[in-house]
Amino acid sequence: MIIALGFVLRILIGGAVTNTHLSHWIILMTFIFALFLALAKRRDDVLNYLQTGNKARKNIQGYNLEFLNVAITVMATVVVVCYLMYCTSVEIVGRFGDNVYLTSFFVILGILRYLQLTFVWLISGSPTLVLLRNRFLQLIILGWILSFFVIIYVHL
Repeated sequence: MIIALGFVLRILIGGAVTNTHLSHWIILMTFIFALFLALAKRRDDVLNYLQTGNKARKNIQGYNLEFLNVAITVMATVVVVCYLMYCTSVEIVGRFGDNVYLTSFFVILGILRYLQLTFVWLISGSPTLVLLRNRFLQLIILGWILSFFVIIYVHL
């Protein structure tokens, strides 16, 4: 929770510094997505502990795979819902048009890919390394950026 709150503080400070109004959906999505990534990282810590007996953190015994699997799945679902609510909110539709929801394809695909990397390939210990090393995830993010660009500047 502390990690996720740190990301919310960053986005709030960024909004204040740039004098940008932030949708409550983007704030919620930031919090939930950061929590999603942190839980996936904790899952990796638990797997490492179960395999080696080495504790990455003192409180590692407060987690188990069942709890983390459910929590990660719930957070993934809520991230997608928050993104859809963001895309269809009056302020975003008024600002960018009513086709922003089309970008949700990439968000859903990205969340599913990260879940696959976490649950199947067991590589969620470092979200930064996952992003830097996974070409498919990079392509998904590039697709999201390009789709937003097209919607905003080409006026789909």
